[in-house]
Amino acid sequence: MNEKEITIIAALDRNRGLGKNNELLWHIPEDLKRFKALTSNHCVIMGRKTFESLPFVLPKRTNIVISRNPEYSAPGAQVVPDLATALEVAKDDPQPFIIGGGQIYQLALEVAHRMELTWIDEVADADTYFPEFSSDVWKLTDTESYPNNDSRPLGFTFKTYKRHE
Repeated sequence: MNEKEITIIAALDRNRGLGKNNELLWHIPEDLKRFKALTSNHCVIMGRKTFESLPFVLPKRTNIVISRNPEYSAPGAQVVPDLATALEVAKDDPQPFIIGGGQIYQLALEVAHRMELTWIDEVADADTYFPEFSSDVWKLTDTESYPNNDSRPLGFTFKTYKRHE
């Protein structure tokens, strides 16, 4: 692992759809369990809308919220004006996670070292999308597929990408 490995984590559909009306498109138990396992005891960096979509501050994580509004308050979280400041707050975490939303992912693509993406095997009605990214920059390093079945109505694949050296 690099000295610091900034990691983007997201669940998206085949068209890179992330959410609609500031809500996730899916609640897949395996994905939520993986998210919790990967992000626990780390900093999670998110935009204001993502923070406001959460039912509560994410436990066992340092919650960092990016907002351009200097008056914005996020009880239980630290509010910062930009991604650079968020990463400075997370400087002691060897693997801070970028957890959304779309605008924050776009900014993070420039500085991230790794992406943990859950690709859902469908196209949803979304209004927020994950930014496009290039295989010239990102190399797929691991894949774990979960096809739909009687107990799993939605198929999905966990994919890990690393920035080319």
